[in-house]
Formats: sequence, C-alpha cells, structure tokens
Amino acid sequence: MKIKLVSVILLVVYLTIFISCSSDEEETMEESLAEAPSAATWLVIQDQILSPKCVSCHQNGASEATQSGLILTPDVAYSQLINRIPKNATARSDSLILVGTNGPKSLAKSFLWEKINAPNEDHFYQDHPSYGSIMPPRPLTPLTYGELEFIRKWIIEGAPKTTVVADLKLLENTERYQSQPAFIPPPPPKDGKQLHVKQFEIQPDSEREFFYYQPLENPEPIYINQVEISMRPGSHHFLIYGFQANVPIPQPQVYRELRDKNGSYILTTIQSMRFHTFVAGTQWPKMNYKFPAGIALRIPANSGFDLNSHYVNRTKSKILGEVYANLYYADPKQVEHMAEVITFTNLDIRLPPNRITTLHKTFNFREKVHIFQLFSHAHELNTEFRVEINGGKRNGEEIYFSNDWEHPPILELDPPLVLDAGQGVKLIATYNNTRNREVNFGFLSTDEMMILFGLYYTN
Repeated sequence: MKIKLVSVILLVVYLTIFISCSSDEEETMEESLAEAPSAATWLVIQDQILSPKCVSCHQNGASEATQSGLILTPDVAYSQLINRIPKNATARSDSLILVGTNGPKSLAKSFLWEKINAPNEDHFYQDHPSYGSIMPPRPLTPLTYGELEFIRKWIIEGAPKTTVVADLKLLENTERYQSQPAFIPPPPPKDGKQLHVKQFEIQPDSEREFFYYQPLENPEPIYINQVEISMRPGSHHFLIYGFQANVPIPQPQVYRELRDKNGSYILTTIQSMRFHTFVAGTQWPKMNYKFPAGIALRIPANSGFDLNSHYVNRTKSKILGEVYANLYYADPKQVEHMAEVITFTNLDIRLPPNRITTLHKTFNFREKVHIFQLFSHAHELNTEFRVEINGGKRNGEEIYFSNDWEHPPILELDPPLVLDAGQGVKLIATYNNTRNREVNFGFLSTDEMMILFGLYYTN
C-alpha cells in the first residue's frame, strides 16, 4: 500500500514537472517565434503590441472589455478583430468594421485603425467625436510610429493570420506622436527666409481663400532643401506658388480674395493663377519636409512667392487664420540634383448625385525621372486616392494610397522611384457623392479636385 502511494506521489510530481516544463517551453517557443525574422506578422502584433499594451484592459472581466465588446488576449484576439462590427453605435452606422481583409480598402473602414492612429487625432476628435478616445488612452503613451506602420502594413496586405507581410525593421522606429500644443510660431531659419501670412478673420459658416504675394528679396538664385509650414487650426490647405518668367506680378503683401462677398470668383485673381508654378504646400497643420541629401529646388534671382491660404469655418463664431512658412537654403556647392515639381491635375470631374464614382487619369514622363516625394489633394467627397505605375515591368503596381482627404500622407521615397521615358503614373480616385446634385472640379471645399503633387529630378 505504501509502495503504491509513493508511486502515485512520484507520478504526480513527474507529471507536474513535465506539464510545467512543457508550458515553459511552449511560452519560450512562442516568444522566440514572435521575435524570429520569419514570424507571422499577426503573431508579432499580438506578442509585441497587443499583449503588452492592450490586454491589461481588453481581457475577460475588465470594464473596458465589457464596454467595447473587445477582448485581445492571444486565444481570441484574431477572431475578435477580423470582420467584426464594432460595438460603438456611430462606428456601426458609418459601416466600419474592426479589421477587414480586403486590403487597402479595409484601412479606410477599420475602426481599430481609427482608434490607434494617434497622429490623426485632429481628424478623429473633430470629425468623429462619438468614436470615444484614441487608444491607448491618456495618460498612456500612443503606439510608436513603427508599431503603427507595422499594423497599417498588415491591414493593407489583407490582415493574414499565418504569413509574413511586414518587415520587422519597421518596429525599430520607436518615436511617438506628441499631441500638438497651442499654435506657436516657429523661429525663423538661420540660413533661409521666413514667410508670414499675418492673422486674418474667417466669418462663421464660411470659407475664405486668398493669395498673398511676398517678394523673396534674393539678388542671387537660391536653393531650397527644406520647407517648414505651421498654421492655426481650421486650415484646408496652404500652397506656395512661384510665377512663370515675364508675366504680370501682383502687388506685394495684399490679400487677393478668390471670391467676393456673394461667392462669385474674382476675375483678376483667377487670371493671376494662370501663371502659377507650384513650389510646396500641405494640408497638415504642421509640416517639416527635408529634401534628400544633395537635392534642392532652384529659385531664380529676384523671385517672389504667391502664398495661397484656404480656411474653412463651420462654427457659429469667427476664427483667426495665420500661417508661417520657413524656407531653408542649401549650399549651392552641395547640390547634385535640381528638383522638379509634379502637379498632375484632372480637371474633368463629373460626380453624379447619390453615387460612388471612380475616376482615372494617366500622366507619362518624356524622360527618365527619379521621384522622391508624392502626395494627393482632393476634397471632402474623396474616399480613396491611389496611384499606380503606368508602363514597364512594374505596370499596375500601387505606390501611393490615401483615404484621408484632409490629411493625405506625404510619401517620401529614398531611394527614389525611377521611371523611364514613356512610363508614368495612373491616378485612381474614388468619390462618394451623397448630395442631390452633380459635383465638379472647383475651388470650394464643397467642389472636388483630383491632384497629385510631388518632386523628382532627372539625369
């Protein structure tokens, strides 16, 4: 009897040790798999992002999990996210799902992406106040830029469970978005020039767009290799234009309105726009773009810039607009390539009422080009803006995607995208016209546009 009892005890001890070791080995194996270069992207997301940063709140019994209806523990997280309708009523009515499997289209409809994309908090809180809070919630820190890009890449690749679709090197970017403070004018550059559009008013429930010519006072050519723009809240866009040679130049430091008080276009302003050459611009409240090393934009001597500011005020009170633009000058001796500007525009826009319409427009280059920057511009009916390579071995390859007309991403290409003569880009823009009238190309935010801006150099 004693022998049997001892045997049973030994068996229990052995089983306990075996189970414990097996459990430890399984955990170690999962950890090593998640850290391996060949690890499935989803496994990395779960192990390195969701488990350490989300599971403490999104687990069985936690109030946050009950409120959101979302559990992110490793055993159920994938099934909890994929093709599930969110509990948030507003997100449901907006036809969002947590994470879809339809590639780039799913990013635009992902409630998870809306919730974690902290750099887009202005859009989140202004346009979707009923979506709740950005996750992780304050005072916790937001996900890093690397983690966000890793998840974004996973979503646009169809959110697979078992394959590798994102480079682990993305996670090496550990910088984080910092909430934007109140508007603070940037200090002027030491070697360059600061342009300033002084404070101006935008009346309630209205838009204001104007041009403001400012001479550069440059007796010699200058070479710009960095542009920094900072604006007060409410801006739709800010663009910097130069003028073609030997054309009429507007009177400096005068606000030239695009429309009169009745909303009609002012002919003299429209006429001056015919001679514009695009230099730089953004829809972001803050932008600081640096050209790749050895590349600069040459501006001829005795030039000036036409500053185009467009503000939209949909509140019941007047607001103030103001813009600063810093131009940083490069040493001419260090410039190897002269930048050229892309302004591919589709003016043929006809959007039937209450219909989704996709427009296509192709632009080809006459010589070999090296493209190092791209960004789109459209208005509020635009739901997607895609750019594909046209021609050559990479024909049809998507190189740019935006689903945020207010803050389109600026794609930086280093090394640049090289296209041979005869090749080009195809613009594909989708619009959802929910209005009861046709919408066409125009300058109001309630009109539409389809523009691709960018920078390149030739051989």
